[in-house]
Amino acid sequence: MSTTLQVRIDPKTKKAASKVFSNLGMDMSSAIKLYLQKVIATESIPFQIITQNGLTLQEELEILKASEEAKLGINVTKPMKRKEALEYLDKLKNDDFDGDYIHEKIL
Repeated sequence: MSTTLQVRIDPKTKKAASKVFSNLGMDMSSAIKLYLQKVIATESIPFQIITQNGLTLQEELEILKASEEAKLGINVTKPMKRKEALEYLDKLKNDDFDGDYIHEKIL
């Protein structure tokens, strides 16, 4: 037994998707069935959803949080002199980073 699923989509999108599916050897109905089966199997959307900035929603929220924290002076370092900054970056690059070093530099 099967049921009917109606989806409203603009003609341009339908035509472009139909062309892709045809090139893959399937019709629209088969492609949608395949998509729904993958949703069930993974219990999720089977692809990464990204924002217009090319980031996931979580990544974007983390950036916004960090930006707000920076405005409030949270998790930011004191200004460093050139030599001090280069030493700091060198420690990061060489992965011989001492966690206490950063704590000394945080406001």
